[in-house]
Amino acid sequence: MLSAVVTEVPDISTLAVGPLEIVLRLLCAMFVGAVIGTERELTHRPAGMRTHMLVALGSCVVMITSQMIFHQYRAFGATPDPARLSAQVITGVGFLGAGTILKEGPSIKGLTTAASVWAVACLGIAVGGGYYALGILGTVGMIVILVLFEWLQEKLMRERYALYLFSVSCSDVVSMLERINQLATECDASLKAIQVDGKEDGEVEITFKADFGGRHSEQRMQRFFAELSSDQYADSVKSERSRV
Repeated sequence: MLSAVVTEVPDISTLAVGPLEIVLRLLCAMFVGAVIGTERELTHRPAGMRTHMLVALGSCVVMITSQMIFHQYRAFGATPDPARLSAQVITGVGFLGAGTILKEGPSIKGLTTAASVWAVACLGIAVGGGYYALGILGTVGMIVILVLFEWLQEKLMRERYALYLFSVSCSDVVSMLERINQLATECDASLKAIQVDGKEDGEVEITFKADFGGRHSEQRMQRFFAELSSDQYADSVKSERSRV
């Protein structure tokens, strides 16, 4: 004996996005972008509060538009995909995030900000779809990652590594590079990302990272810096601790 399964079809009119709901979603998306953007602004990153707010707001508008198109044409028997526009946002925001990535010598900065811009777009889509809890929880998760885990990462890296970024100005590149490698061997340091760039005054700038991880890292680093600074081929030497 066959039994018919009746699926209750919801009333299309009750699923439409009303004006008050639109305002609420837009305000929530702006709040999400403002929270994440403020953290980036306080840490002097390329994309700040307004950028993140615009990304979240635009993503929210796209998602609301997708839902309204779906409800508008669903009544005529068409079945447009409400997720198609939002999928294009996720792809397109990647190009915007790429603009926040900066190369400074051997270091690359802005990757975290690029990821935050992309994640804010995803949160904006979630809020635009009416998933407020998901958007708020996602915002809290991002703040935890950007603030708490930054502190944790720095603490762990400081205990495990002693990575320093050096910048050396000289006129004799070959002799300077030989001296750097010699000192690295003597001080038990690992060299990374060596880069040579010409300067306008005819001098050459050598940038590199040196890892002094292990026992007596501070003493080995100070010896390396002192001997490198006093070398006859080095005109100037600068160093700073590097996080990555």
